Amino acid sequence: MNVGIIGSGTMGSGIAQVAATAGCSVKLYDTNQEALDKAKASLEKILNRLIEKGRIDTEEKNRIQSNITYVDSLKALADSNLTIEAIVENIDIKKKVFSELESYVADDCIIASNTSSLSIASIASSLQKPERCIGIHFFNPAPLMKLVEVIPAVQTSKTVLDKSVETIKSWKKTVAVAKDTPGFIVNRVARPFYGEALRIYEEGIADFETIDHSLKTLGGFRMGPFELMDFIGNDVNYTVTETVFTAFYFDPRYKPSFTQKRLSEAGYLGRKSGKGYYDYDSSGKIINSCHHELDSGSHEELAQTIFDRVLVMLINEAADALFLNIASVEDIDNAMTKGVNYPKGLLAWADEKGIDWCVTKLDELYNEYHEDRYRCSPLLRKMNKENKTFFN
Repeated sequence: MNVGIIGSGTMGSGIAQVAATAGCSVKLYDTNQEALDKAKASLEKILNRLIEKGRIDTEEKNRIQSNITYVDSLKALADSNLTIEAIVENIDIKKKVFSELESYVADDCIIASNTSSLSIASIASSLQKPERCIGIHFFNPAPLMKLVEVIPAVQTSKTVLDKSVETIKSWKKTVAVAKDTPGFIVNRVARPFYGEALRIYEEGIADFETIDHSLKTLGGFRMGPFELMDFIGNDVNYTVTETVFTAFYFDPRYKPSFTQKRLSEAGYLGRKSGKGYYDYDSSGKIINSCHHELDSGSHEELAQTIFDRVLVMLINEAADALFLNIASVEDIDNAMTKGVNYPKGLLAWADEKGIDWCVTKLDELYNEYHEDRYRCSPLLRKMNKENKTFFN
């Protein structure tokens, strides 16, 4: 298969590596020759590191490298069977590139976008044959992260969807098919991990470290929400939240936080700026971190309250995604475990805690705040009445 990748940044280069490793003939396109040179040098370093770790040998390295050609002309992608765009998250720029690309490629070439949140239907509208357009969303770093969200637009043909799923699976990735709605699966369902943690902080219930420690200790999350926001970048994370909030017609469940907005405005972006919710040294390690012990009764109770509140909001979001047919039970749980490394699938977690527990916790929050933010998903309420679970 001939694969064209548009954009040689971290994501585009990563996707090119994945496709080349799977045996595809890849052309990596960028208008900037310096960016192409950087991508080539970066791949050399990555492959050498894999050799050092014993993951591949020199022959495999040479095979992967020989499968990638670096080009600075969009027309060079003319022989592609599949093209994946991984450029700036600007819908007008994407539409312009797609429209030009279509004039070069064959009628049966699939034209895909790696967008994490923009409307696939809107991007597809720029094409003469919109049925060939689809979303193929990799997670960073693409060679390591197992999940790929595949998002058909309303215009996408079933043939294009089936072929896209088959191709990505042949690249040894786990596919989750999602409806073309804001945030798809992961960026939608994960919002409460950040939003509810920020809300707990803003209410003065606990500080950043206590909240992070509670989620890691009781939930098994690799990083707490504040550590993760600092890792992602407060500017990036805030923008995604604001985009999802706006796209969902200002649904209060996705309401951004003034705490994060102010940090972003101040330039306290997290690790990359040396300061965010935490202070960082030059190597990216947190400075002056206090280890929180949870051995006393009051601390244990606080930690449990924090964990339960964030978890039930995540479960509610996952249940609502299922209720609105965004994706299947399996794809939602696969998306969260393989896309953002959650310790368990949220719907499996709901079964474990008990659907009645979920409904009770959400109703307690709603009764306390009387905010639509805490409304219980109709699906959870229905399942509770019928004594059903997500997995039998």
